[in-house]
Amino acid sequence: MTNPATILAQSGRPERIQGNPVNPPIVLSSTYRNAGTGPGNIYARWDTETWNPFEQTLATLEGAAFPALVHASGMAAITTALHCAPPGKIVAPRHSYHASLIVAQEMAEREGGEVVTVDIANTDETLAALPGAKAVLLESPTNPMLELADIETVAKAAHELGVLVIVDNTFATPLGQQPLALGADIVVHSATKYLAGHSDVVLGAVVTNSEELHTRMWNYRTHTGSIAGPMETWLALRGMRTLSLRFERITQNAAELAARLSTHPLVEAVAHPSLPNHPNRERAPKGCGVLTLRPKGGQEAADRLVEATNLWLPATSLGGVESTLERRRRFEDEAETVPVDLLRLSCGIEDIEDLWEDLDQALKTAVQES
Repeated sequence: MTNPATILAQSGRPERIQGNPVNPPIVLSSTYRNAGTGPGNIYARWDTETWNPFEQTLATLEGAAFPALVHASGMAAITTALHCAPPGKIVAPRHSYHASLIVAQEMAEREGGEVVTVDIANTDETLAALPGAKAVLLESPTNPMLELADIETVAKAAHELGVLVIVDNTFATPLGQQPLALGADIVVHSATKYLAGHSDVVLGAVVTNSEELHTRMWNYRTHTGSIAGPMETWLALRGMRTLSLRFERITQNAAELAARLSTHPLVEAVAHPSLPNHPNRERAPKGCGVLTLRPKGGQEAADRLVEATNLWLPATSLGGVESTLERRRRFEDEAETVPVDLLRLSCGIEDIEDLWEDLDQALKTAVQES
């Protein structure tokens, strides 16, 4: 199987023998019968058969040599990945997911290093920051500014300097890009988002082609207890079965809305990798379900727009079947370079005309009152 849609539908199924279930079972057990040190599972913090179908399916999608390692959350996965680097300097996008930057900064301060943030779309600036670094954490597109990195060029330069390359592939998903093939050492997912896809689980995962890194991350996950529950993992696999269909509709909706909003008289600015004026458009993944919108009227109009929508749900997170939006700078730890009036929109699978009608009426309500 090489087609992602087929992998998603078929991978991780029980063996095809008479009487077997179609879906893998959920095993709710903290421990296993195991006298001595023989084969088989021993303790569910180390491994459980309910993780394996999800881990193998994600690894196949990412083209990885080893199974993915499911974690309790995306942040647990990021933390595990960062701990694979020796103590020292970490290079990261200035517009990384703010919690990822917080974890990196806390690690660096504790271990005597530093975090250097760069405009990740500026390859020369990024390469100039790499000497002396121990790890580079990439997002492409970035959250929330949708900047696009030259992953392959940065990864090649980083490896020449012995720098670990970590790529958060949450926005793009394996359907949009496969960072391991571009030179990444570790790929991270917040499976809470597009992979699970229904806003009902919190989950993360890491994947690598390196046996050494895989072992190191397995040990860190096991020893720190950053493990996922069997029910959450099973739900994520079930949600991932429809990722190909969901991501196709979601990215089509996002691109169409971005195009319409780019000519809307009440919109100050809109960004999406599909737009002709998006910087470094050639680096874009094959799809992106997130766009950003700045209405005329500034922060007050942005806040009013969020309250004026009927279909678009004011909520954080993204990647579900429902469309959501939020003003990112309402969070104190969001980067100061993110405009105060910027709204991050996560498109769902609703009808495009219904989504457009709701945004249009919300813009008219918000801007006319400003």
